[in-house]
Amino acid sequence: MKLIGYVVLIIIIIVIIIPFFIIRGCNMTPEGEKMLDLPPGEDIQIRVLNHKDNTEMKLSLEEYIVGVVAAEMPATFEVEALKAQAIAARTYTIRRMTEFGAQPSEAHPEYDVCTDYRHCQAWINKEDRFKAWEEDKNLGLLDHVKLWNKLIQAITSTKGQIITYDGEPIDPLFHSTSGGKTENSEDYFVAKVPYLRSVDSPYEEKSPFMKSSEKVPVEEFIQILTKKQTDLKVDKKNIENEINIIKRTEGGKVGEIKIGNKIFSGREIREAFQLRSSGFTIDIKDEEIYFSVIGYGHGVGMSQFGADGMAKEGKIYTEILKHYYQGVEIVEIKP
Repeated sequence: MKLIGYVVLIIIIIVIIIPFFIIRGCNMTPEGEKMLDLPPGEDIQIRVLNHKDNTEMKLSLEEYIVGVVAAEMPATFEVEALKAQAIAARTYTIRRMTEFGAQPSEAHPEYDVCTDYRHCQAWINKEDRFKAWEEDKNLGLLDHVKLWNKLIQAITSTKGQIITYDGEPIDPLFHSTSGGKTENSEDYFVAKVPYLRSVDSPYEEKSPFMKSSEKVPVEEFIQILTKKQTDLKVDKKNIENEINIIKRTEGGKVGEIKIGNKIFSGREIREAFQLRSSGFTIDIKDEEIYFSVIGYGHGVGMSQFGADGMAKEGKIYTEILKHYYQGVEIVEIKP
């Protein structure tokens, strides 16, 4: 009997266990699914600074765009939204390349772009993207392949396309969730840009960032703002009457808010208290300041969740881009 048991065990190891590890080790894709990659061909070459290890990467433009879209937008979004993101990412890159007449950034003058989202665009390679997907218990290997193929489809089907205004590449600002309406550029930043106008963004209801809240003790609230305005005077015993939103933007965010004897912009308050957006209201209760926040990001340009919502409604990528960037054209560049 023991001999029979050993034989059965050996058969199980040979037939089931060893092939399982061979398959995993070879990183094979599920039957019927082929892993897509960018087809070979002539392409624009760019120099990218990988900010994580401070090394240079020489990539083709389209290779780089795959990594940007993989990092900047969920691959679970509709493919038309991914196409819009790909074109925005490509436009951003072209706008910053010396080959197309741009000036190098002072932060990294020897490179076209970097991988730091705080300065350029976020970027992730395929290996790290798959590792991140593997941590999602709702996804299987088949889902990973399908998501990657969606990204490749979005990039290859829009290869070379960028957004222009008056013949020049635009600055394609984007954000996660506008809260229902985007911002005019000058209402959050400084310059008035003709294609960055406030527009309705009605399909964001599925965004997990639509609503958020923060609270801070009144004493801390005053201390933080005093660091920004040293001569700030606030009567904390009468704090309810010391805080007044005096101006809202066309997009519905806070334009100006009077606190004590000083006026702050909505952006200043957002940054001071690390709010998700400048679209907030304030309530005071039990010596604490309560922020109720709508949206996520600066609110200028394309809303990513709005783009996905438009795609779900049947809009194609050109319609999405021309909605969020007013008066623009989609054109094709070639190496």
